[in-house]
Amino acid sequence: MTDPTDLLGKSAGPDATGHFGRFGGRFMPEALIAALDELTLAYTQSKQDAEFQAEFHRMLRDYAGTPSMLYEARRLSEVAGARILLKREDLNHTGAHKIRNVLGQALLAAKMGKKRIIAETGAGQHGVATATACAYLDLECVVYMGEEDTRRQALNVARMKMLGAEVIPVHSGSKTLKDAINEALRDWVASVDYTHYLLGTAAGAHPFPAMVRDFCRGIGDEARAQVLELDGKLPDAVTACVGGGSNAIGLFAAFVPDEGVRIVGYEAGGDGVETGRTAATITLGRVGVLHGARTYLMQDDEGQTIESHSISAGLDYPGVGPEHAYLAETKRATYEPVTDAEAMDAFQLLARTEGILPAIESAHAVAGTLRLAKELGPDATIIVCLSGRGDKDADTAATYFGLLEQS
Repeated sequence: MTDPTDLLGKSAGPDATGHFGRFGGRFMPEALIAALDELTLAYTQSKQDAEFQAEFHRMLRDYAGTPSMLYEARRLSEVAGARILLKREDLNHTGAHKIRNVLGQALLAAKMGKKRIIAETGAGQHGVATATACAYLDLECVVYMGEEDTRRQALNVARMKMLGAEVIPVHSGSKTLKDAINEALRDWVASVDYTHYLLGTAAGAHPFPAMVRDFCRGIGDEARAQVLELDGKLPDAVTACVGGGSNAIGLFAAFVPDEGVRIVGYEAGGDGVETGRTAATITLGRVGVLHGARTYLMQDDEGQTIESHSISAGLDYPGVGPEHAYLAETKRATYEPVTDAEAMDAFQLLARTEGILPAIESAHAVAGTLRLAKELGPDATIIVCLSGRGDKDADTAATYFGLLEQS
């Protein structure tokens, strides 16, 4: 296992065994080890394969619409008290950063000869992006989704079906993202010879955390180059929401070596960390194993994973990607909870100051950034990852603000 200090200042981990310090690794059924080895080899080779990289970046440019804009939110900045730049991943094809990861993994699966893709989704953004990539690359697509999330994200369920995907509701447990991942893993065990499991976040067993980070790291690479072109210097801080952590690690990875840039992730505090109805995994969690990796997770005194809660389906997950756990433990990044109420206030503020409806996930990052802006002051520049657009959350937001009852 790698000494954590060996990786400080870098984002190139994990080590050869898939560990970020004491986090990560591979805790999976024996039936999946060969598939994970095969995937690790294919992914490692793809990083050195000029043809693969050219095709991946062509799809990002010509199909996904990247690089995404770095937008100066002037009216929001006036309210916040610091200069805020939004990395507009909500403008990507399918409306979220997720398209970056799914295009990379779907292309890799096609190169490996895997014609069937399975995925899990919480907010539906990953499911829609996966269904889109499968349609684009002519791959069969099956998406597992908690029953509760199919209710919260009915529009995205319809979008996935229109794109040709089969959506399977999961009725077990809390009927949310954790349970969808469990069912997807059961499917993978039974179909591993011809199926690729397209994991949607930077969590799970090695090589998924590093692979998802690398397919998403264009967020940070683009933002770093854009802010240098704009200002001639790096920002004071970069921020993002963190559930599993794919958009956050995609942004953070480019800035980890820049010690002068503060890195802050915002977790879903739900009703408040003191209430028990929360998904603030790093804030409240203890080290354990979930979905194949050692990381921080919410668990009871007997080590059983406990249910999480967030108004945001995409953040409603009791674990977190192992690289985030590592960055938190080594104090290169800090992680703070944001409550549902704070996130919805920020949702409304961004809508009314900039004319942008963010995903509720992204609203957590905006809410946390408002606190950070007060601390850093008017001379500070903060880049916020606006990870997705709010179309999918329109019903949830309208209900929250009581707008449906007024119509």
